Formats: sequence, structure tokens, C-alpha cells
Amino acid sequence: MSRSLVAGLAAAAAALTTLAAPASAAPPKPRITSDVTLPAPALADFEQGLVEDDRGVKLGGVGSGLYPAGRRGEYWMVTDRGPNGEPKIDGEKRRTFPVPEFAPAIVRVAVRHGKAEIVRTITIKQADGTPITGLSNQETHDEVPYTWDGGTQLGYDPNGLDTEDIVTDGEGGFWLVDEYGPSLVHVAGNGRILARYVPKGLGLSGAGYPVKETLPAVLAKRQQNRGFEALGVSKSERALYLSVQSPLANPDKKAGKASGTARILRVDLRTGKATGEWAYTMENVATFDPKAEQGDMKISALNVLAPGRLLLEERTDAVARLYTVDLTKATNLLGGPHDDPATSPSLESSPPATVKVAPKKLAVDLAAIPGLPGKIEGVTVLDPTTIAIANDNDFGLGTFGEDGRLIDSGVPSRIMTIKLARPLR
Repeated sequence: MSRSLVAGLAAAAAALTTLAAPASAAPPKPRITSDVTLPAPALADFEQGLVEDDRGVKLGGVGSGLYPAGRRGEYWMVTDRGPNGEPKIDGEKRRTFPVPEFAPAIVRVAVRHGKAEIVRTITIKQADGTPITGLSNQETHDEVPYTWDGGTQLGYDPNGLDTEDIVTDGEGGFWLVDEYGPSLVHVAGNGRILARYVPKGLGLSGAGYPVKETLPAVLAKRQQNRGFEALGVSKSERALYLSVQSPLANPDKKAGKASGTARILRVDLRTGKATGEWAYTMENVATFDPKAEQGDMKISALNVLAPGRLLLEERTDAVARLYTVDLTKATNLLGGPHDDPATSPSLESSPPATVKVAPKKLAVDLAAIPGLPGKIEGVTVLDPTTIAIANDNDFGLGTFGEDGRLIDSGVPSRIMTIKLARPLR
């Protein structure tokens, strides 16, 4: 065969290869396959007989947690503590509860034919069936609760929960996480609290359900409003994985705000006792979301892909990304010096070189997907190439008029299904 013929065949082959896979072809991207808005009834209608004056507030906050409900297109979701604000009164930020009698609730949502419907509501209750509230638990440990206008202080409630993420327990009940304690909460299928697991030494008394001090004491140093917000279940390990929303205020608030070191915990399903604890380094906000501050970085969702391997969400209110995390290659801190609040320097202030932090890798850049809402808190894996997400719309809280009625923000609660470009591993 002549050299010219060989050269011609090679050129033709190269041309065909170029046509089949052009160098300029863009890599596949995640795409939205479903986007629905949740119903938003008035709170007085949603919790009839419990809420009398809802001040114009509608149901929201249900995107705090998201978990498959067994049937395709159905999800369990959970509200947070209820509508709350933080106006500045006389130069001081105050935590307000416009509807203090609101009881955090679990809802089952069905998504069919492009619409979402609430098909079941479970009010969270004390052991005797009395609905709980979302009010602060303890003086000095929690934020002082105020009325809607920040003018009058409300009483503390040891039963109150600031509920966040949710998974099912396989027996008709649920596991939730809470920001106050912070705590892990086991709830029966009828909404009655079976047990609340809190840090050792918390000293929470007066609750109408069992409170068990099984978690590391250092977790009580969570920043205000930054307790547990992410929860996942490993059925093969009979364990739960949970994470603090932000670095602990350890030794103080200033250290927590500046820190990028968060903690992930593993808890035994049968005993509620911790069986593992790992350090996790959050992204530098300067590159993650330059318009925010380091203290705005949060961990809001967690899924278990395999024993010791997680899918974890980091976010600000505007930007969200998902990372795969390998705990098997990190130092187990449980029971060591970093569980003692007196250890100096603290893990949050200066992670020692002897501590191997859990390695991570970017899996899904949610911020790069057009049309996603802000403040994504609910993330659940449906299959290796499909996830569902939900946002927390903060009950539509904007401002209140002089008549004490809400001027709604107009931000809806949404559930979105996303097809990924590549499988999660």
C-alpha cells in the first residue's frame, strides 16, 4: 500500500472521529426533571384548634428535611421550629416567634402530574399527646424568645424543638435532628416523642418525654441556631450519621464564626450512643460565595452512600454544592481530647496535624443549575443518578405591618427532581 493511500485513510479516519465526538462538545450537565410548588395554607387552617391568630403567616419551612416516603413521588418533610424573625430592637437583635403556639410537624407530600399535595400531617407531641412548641428550651443556653414585635419576652419551653432533617426508622416512626440541644429525636408514627438524645451535661429538665444524655459534651457548644441540621441513615450499619450546621463555638463564638472545621457524628440506632466522630473541613467562603462571610457557610443535608461514605451539602443562602465524603480515611475523634470542651487549643481553633480530616470531592454543583431556589436544605438521593431537593422558605417571613399582619416575602416552598450527569459513588 502506498504512503499516500495510508495517509489518505488516516486523514479520513481522523475526520470521522472528529465528526463523531467533536472536541468542542460540552460535557453533560445535571438537569431539572420536575419542579413543583407546595401548598401553603394559613397556619390557623393547617393547625386548627392549636393556632388561633396566625398573623397572616402561611405554612412554610417544610424544606428543612426531605426523605422518600416509600411510594414513587412521595416524600416525608418536616418543618423547623416555626415562623421566627430577628429584628433589631434598641440596637439588639432579638429572636421573635410571631406564632408561639405553632407545633413543628411532619408532613407527607405526594408529587403527581406536576402538582404537590399534602396527604398527611403529623404534629410532633410530648409523650402524653400534648403538642410541643418551637420555643427556646433553656435560659443562657438558647436565644431569648420574644413576641412578634420583639417587645415582650416569652417563656422558655423545655419541650420545644427546632426540628430539621428527617429519615424514617423502618418501624413506622422517624428520626429527626434539632438545633437547640443540639439533639437527635426519635418520634413514633403518631408524632409522640419516644426519646431525645442530647449532649452530656446539658441538664435539660421538665420535658414531657425521655431525655437521654448520650452525645459528646462538647456538642453543647454549638453556635446559637447552628445545631444539628443534617441527618442520614445507614441501614446496613444500623446507624445514623449527623452533622452540626456550623463549627462549634469552641472555645467561644468568635472562634466558631472564623472556623472552617465542622464535626460529623455516627450514632447507634439501638442505644442512641455515639460510635464515631470525625472532623470535616468546610469550603473557604472567599471562593465558594464571595458575597458571604465564613460564618455564613452551613451544612444542611447528608445522605449515606455506603458505610462511612456520605453525600453532604455545603451552602450559603445563595450557593449550594454537594460533596462526597470518605470517613474511613479520617481520624475517629470519639472519646478523645477533642470531646472535652476544656481542651486547648480547640479543634475548631487549630486542628492538630495528628487529626486526619475526612477527604471530600465535589459531586454536584447545584449553584451551576439554572432555576434553583435559594436556601436549599432538603436533599435526598432517589437512585445513583437522581436526587430531589427542597428549599426552606422561612414561612414567607418578610416584615410585619403596623397591624401585626405579615407582609409575605412571596418565596414559595418547592421540591425539585434533578437528573445527574454521572452516578454518585
